[in-house]
Amino acid sequence: MMRAVPENTDHRRLGRYALVDTGSDHVWGVCGEVEGLFRDPPRATYELFGWTSDGPLAEGWVGACVWLVPADGTLDAWMLEDVESLGRHPGTDSHVLTGLDEYLGPPEGYRAPVRLHNECRWLGSCEEFTRILPPERAPHPLVLRGLTPSLRLREALATGTRRSLDLGEAELEIRDGRGELLTDRMLSAKIRAWSPSSHGTDLIDLELGGEVDPVPGYARPVWEQWLSGPPDVAGVWTGLDTRRRGAWLDLVRERGCRLKCQDRAAGHVYELDGRHVTDEPGLYLALGEAISGPGGYFGGNLDALDECLGGTFGYTAPSTLLWRDSAVAREHLSCVVTPEGETYDLVAAFLDVLAEGGMRVIL
Repeated sequence: MMRAVPENTDHRRLGRYALVDTGSDHVWGVCGEVEGLFRDPPRATYELFGWTSDGPLAEGWVGACVWLVPADGTLDAWMLEDVESLGRHPGTDSHVLTGLDEYLGPPEGYRAPVRLHNECRWLGSCEEFTRILPPERAPHPLVLRGLTPSLRLREALATGTRRSLDLGEAELEIRDGRGELLTDRMLSAKIRAWSPSSHGTDLIDLELGGEVDPVPGYARPVWEQWLSGPPDVAGVWTGLDTRRRGAWLDLVRERGCRLKCQDRAAGHVYELDGRHVTDEPGLYLALGEAISGPGGYFGGNLDALDECLGGTFGYTAPSTLLWRDSAVAREHLSCVVTPEGETYDLVAAFLDVLAEGGMRVIL
């Protein structure tokens, strides 16, 4: 007989992963290993004909967001996420980009010129383009290995009907090595198969067929660091490139929005180490650690920063921020680009939000 999750215990802490019903908060089961969480999502391909570059555009990662701005202004700009450049198409004047294309783009057959930027600089322009969407793929299974099932899950498996094996909407809660909730992933928990597990007596391997947002391969090292536990010292992220800093900030944000921080008393002086603020993720990671210590969160964009200044994120106005080596941010973030292609000073906007929230900044 399979062992079940005890109904009267803090069952979420029995394993790193917990499958939880979103409606009732019932824990279907807990386990220590999941397959299928880390994988690269399908990417769209853009071939840009008549490409004219505004500067060097080497092969490799281009930016977290690349905006395509119609030159004639008849349509709004649209975005590709996590964009990679494949370089020039051999024997042509076209350039090839790939990225995640989940946003409403141009109408079918759109042929007008577009300009492209990555929110830091203009990349170039093309006379027209073709967009190749990835083929439809069947949902990738998620396998919970060594799962300790709840009594309700045992009963569902014993019944074995299509209805009983559809667990509905669920969350995969993911905890770090200290047992703290790190993040979660929503999924439709339809059981495809199950079998006894090699991880232990009375444990099962449960295969779910519902789609879950995957963690891309480039982010895996960042996740593995956080899965061992939050950082004990500040600045662990400083050696990461912008792409992985973004993944680090995503986990900081998800964890930080769940924590209940004790706000410091008004008048406190915070110190921001600005030596590594060379990109937007670095700006918010450095500020978060200045306010809340290693792995701390204090906004991931200007709107979120404004919300954090209102309280419950460790800060009480008025206070002072001593921003050391602020010239680094001035050099890298004083001229960034809006989706529509307008330039603005992110550092100045950042300082304005801090001032409105009662934070006096000494540069």
